[in-house]
Amino acid sequence: MASLLIRDLEDDVKRKLRIRAARNGRSMEAEAREILTTTVAATAPETGLGARIRQIFADVDPDTRNAYADIMDLIVAGRRDPEALRELDRRYPFDRDDVTGANDERA
Repeated sequence: MASLLIRDLEDDVKRKLRIRAARNGRSMEAEAREILTTTVAATAPETGLGARIRQIFADVDPDTRNAYADIMDLIVAGRRDPEALRELDRRYPFDRDDVTGANDERA
């Protein structure tokens, strides 16, 4: 098991830890260990980028979600194979001026 040394702990925090430990019938060390263990266990696990993207699109209708997935696959493939980007243009044509705002009357 690992050890942890905590420096520069405020006196008031140490006093409150001592009181809490006494209430729970534990040493200050055991109480600090319990607080850390409980707090870290309750922390939500970190999610990777893929999981975060899935969360963002979770409420999107399946057809749109599948189209987004297809587009992303083609973009990633396009990094290695320019033909994939041409396929992206064939499957999902769009007006580049519309995307950039060149046709926007406010521009």
